[in-house]
Amino acid sequence: MMRQMRENTKWIMLVTALAFVGLMVFQWGMDITGQSGLSIGEIGSVNGTPVPYEAWNNTYQSLFNQVQLSQDPDPVTSQQTRDIEDAAWDEIVNQLLIQQELERRGIVVTDEELLAAARFNPPPELRTNPAFLTDGFFDIQKYQAYLASPTVDDLTLLQLEAYYRSVIPQNKLMRQVTADIYFTDAAVWREYQDRNEKISVGYVALNPAQRVDDSAVTVTSDEVREYYDDHEDEFALPAQATVRAVILDKTPTPEDTLAMGTLAAELRQEIIDGADFEDVLGRPGVGTGSGDLGWFTRDLMPEEFSDVAFAAAVGELTEPVRTTFGYHLIEVQDEAEDSVQARHILIPFVRTEESELGLYTLADSLEALGESRTIAEAASTLTLAVETAFLSTDFAFVAGAGQVGEGADWAFEEALVGDVSPVLETRQAFYMLELVELREAGAISLADATGSIEQTVKAAKKVERAQEEGEEIVAQVRGGADLAAIAEEKGLEVQMAGPYARVDFVPGMGQLNAAVGAGFGLNIEDVSSPVAANNNVFIIELTEYFGPDSTAFVVERLPLRDEMLGLAQQTRLQEWLQGLRDVARIIDQRDEVLNADPADAQQPIGGFGF
Repeated sequence: MMRQMRENTKWIMLVTALAFVGLMVFQWGMDITGQSGLSIGEIGSVNGTPVPYEAWNNTYQSLFNQVQLSQDPDPVTSQQTRDIEDAAWDEIVNQLLIQQELERRGIVVTDEELLAAARFNPPPELRTNPAFLTDGFFDIQKYQAYLASPTVDDLTLLQLEAYYRSVIPQNKLMRQVTADIYFTDAAVWREYQDRNEKISVGYVALNPAQRVDDSAVTVTSDEVREYYDDHEDEFALPAQATVRAVILDKTPTPEDTLAMGTLAAELRQEIIDGADFEDVLGRPGVGTGSGDLGWFTRDLMPEEFSDVAFAAAVGELTEPVRTTFGYHLIEVQDEAEDSVQARHILIPFVRTEESELGLYTLADSLEALGESRTIAEAASTLTLAVETAFLSTDFAFVAGAGQVGEGADWAFEEALVGDVSPVLETRQAFYMLELVELREAGAISLADATGSIEQTVKAAKKVERAQEEGEEIVAQVRGGADLAAIAEEKGLEVQMAGPYARVDFVPGMGQLNAAVGAGFGLNIEDVSSPVAANNNVFIIELTEYFGPDSTAFVVERLPLRDEMLGLAQQTRLQEWLQGLRDVARIIDQRDEVLNADPADAQQPIGGFGF
């Protein structure tokens, strides 16, 4: 077991890397090399505490590797790189703010707390480590035996200590911040009731837009002006940029797809000729997710996949099956009445090496031409299309490229009209922009907004008219008339909905609005007053009531309380941390430091290592 544990201690490096570096830099005053002081430089500060480049870069590298592993084999794009840089900065700032708050409150970890945590509260990752499981459950005795073993090296113990010295004080701080959050049994019951109390209703929708004619309502200029003055935020305009764009789509070409089908056929023939299935799983071009699928029913797989798998004989290797994921070679290993057990080889739809090289070459050529020509001239030389797009500081999207935050940053913060950007990258495409026009943030004028305001005010007045008609209908029903008969007389219809809970989406009515909630305050066969919701007016009649199961609540009460506490604590912590950031003196010098000429610096700034 000890040999297995030594092989599994790699998790410690992953789990404690950030915490360990944070302790060295922020608590012990050491840089990344273990020496006191800052040898490479600072990229900012938080309340006067320097942010060392090494700490930021280490966090950046960790996040970068996580993203790269999560989307392998796709490379990290330039847009993602910028997002990771910002995320690393935010993480370092947050950790510094937390460390400063720990010091301000005098929160520390004692040796006794550290030893107790190490012995009885192992990190979550260790609780699922196979070396410490007995019959599938965590075995504390195995874990403690490992800690007491002479085979445990000093580095592992140091990493564990760093983990606990970081986690325990932060846990104490988090408990202090959220100590006042508590949900009584009554509050938990209300949440349980919201989720489990259900009703069925009949409802009439008066639909003001259809039942009230435009000529029946008028909007004056004074009403337009009043609405405009009272809703300034609605008419605010973010900064906007008009750009020309060239998009180089990364989507595999038809030739690439054909090549993937050919590869799938070749791999199938190799297996038929005697190649081992497991060996083929490691071949270039075989996608992640290939291998054993276990038992599955027809509805768990794409239709075309299931059609072939359920028709195949046990032991048969099927012809390539095309789905939206790629080409599959399926081998059925066993079958039951409604299930099969199978393994497969997936050849995903990707560009071939030749195709990808051609795409990168085209992107390089486009960028080189853009350095000295307009985007139209560069595109014409390479026979590429130029499109016009509109970006804002609130919404940066270009059709074919997706979210182009990096391009928006360039347009709003760096470019002058007529400038051409370098080639930038998203998951979907490479793209290059030319800034055509830049408009500062402002507001829609009253004259331009008048049309939409008139429609809004008119719609509100129609709702009021519909409510008046609804009051007449409700009065008749409460006087003994039948809702369905009155509805038919007025050209309306009683529609049925339910059973539904307060938190459910109800077709025709919506979700979490007054109409959905109105039925819960009624008795059977009672009707509600007219309820306005979603620019409509509803009359609700309760037809069935299904009360929450108090017996089931006894069983679910504690898990539900824990869920509610977890969500409330998470919200509190986010708000608390944002509050610290709002009042902190945060100086971000990344642009200045990372873009500096190394020849001008006393110490060179290291690269990112990729």
